Amino acid sequence: MGIDSERRFEEIYGSAYGALFGYALRRCLDPEDAADIVAETFIVAWRRIEEVPKGDGARLWLFGVARKVLANHRRGERRHEQRTSALRSELAASPPVVESADSDPSPLRKVFRALSEDDQELLALVAWEQLDAGQIAKTLGISRNAARVRLYRARKRFARGLAEADIDHPQTVVVEGSLL
Repeated sequence: MGIDSERRFEEIYGSAYGALFGYALRRCLDPEDAADIVAETFIVAWRRIEEVPKGDGARLWLFGVARKVLANHRRGERRHEQRTSALRSELAASPPVVESADSDPSPLRKVFRALSEDDQELLALVAWEQLDAGQIAKTLGISRNAARVRLYRARKRFARGLAEADIDHPQTVVVEGSLL
């Protein structure tokens, strides 16, 4: 993008920002959403500056882009609401088990909770999400080898904790209904 394109964008931005923001504000419930729509509209204009018409056509072109951005925003909100509603229904059908503050967790749970958060996460990814070392590596953004090493060490620390708590454990241990 050359200096002329940058100047042109700045001119378009300066002349159309207020009108676009007003357009978005009148169509959004949340001023932050309106600001996001205007920002995204100008991102499109920046990327496609060569396609932006000259003169008053630029403002009208931006309104067209803002209209499409707003439509995408609304579709995203509807999808979010649908997913949230479905999740609420699912949770209402099978409420999660929540321990009360005065309940005494099982010895196994105490050992698990005594592990570091990283160890708990690794073991949970194996037991609850049933991920293998390669999948864990992708999830955590680490190498497959690093995932294997971390998982091996977490299992060893868990086994040590079980032994210290005098909990008999075979090679696979059930933690809250899942195998480790």
